[in-house]
Amino acid sequence: MIFEPKLESGILIKRYKRFLADVSHPTLGEITVHCPNTGSMKNCWQPGWKVWLQKSDNPKRKYPYTWVLAQNDENDFIGINTHIANQLVFEGLINNKIGAFDNILKIEKEVKYGDENSRIDLLVTHNDQSKTYIEVKSVTLKLENNRELGAFPDAVTTRGQKHIRELIQCVELGHKAVLLFMVQHTGIKKVTVAKEIDPDYALLLKQAIDRGVKVLAYSAAISEDEIVLDQPLDFYL
Repeated sequence: MIFEPKLESGILIKRYKRFLADVSHPTLGEITVHCPNTGSMKNCWQPGWKVWLQKSDNPKRKYPYTWVLAQNDENDFIGINTHIANQLVFEGLINNKIGAFDNILKIEKEVKYGDENSRIDLLVTHNDQSKTYIEVKSVTLKLENNRELGAFPDAVTTRGQKHIRELIQCVELGHKAVLLFMVQHTGIKKVTVAKEIDPDYALLLKQAIDRGVKVLAYSAAISEDEIVLDQPLDFYL
């Protein structure tokens, strides 16, 4: 995914009200930008970090700029927009970059499924008409006590727990189900579940794996010019 229009750099002043951040722009001075991430963004931002912004051409927007990337003191790039994770996986499937999937006939987005009124991120129909349900989770939390270990979730997620239950049901109905952790942090080289943050999610994930839900993790190659799905990472329960 090439960033178009091109990103512009700035220095983060603060993030607040979940959806907003103040940034020092090199030519515009201090501006308020949209933050497309409602989560905790734990360890993903600090005042003074370099950030990368994208300007919208929509004249009706109150805040023309969107915060796309952060760059920490170690020069790791961090993807702020969680929705990009789904697009990266979609592009990875289209380009045959995810080895666990073959004989793909069709890929659908946001298809309703399950008993809890959910929408699956990606539904793959194979040539033999079998189906694989893929739930994508964006990973940006880099643990402080391990330089290369990332974890999900970064806050308690009842929505994420619901998705795991839905994936278990998919397997029980005879389909394939995959939970794919899309890592949008270039400093993360392996992934685990954040048991201390959400023990219920961790327990459900173990149950899901035991019942046949497959877990994958992939890194993203990130620069100020583009972001693309890169390579598989090890996942540790």
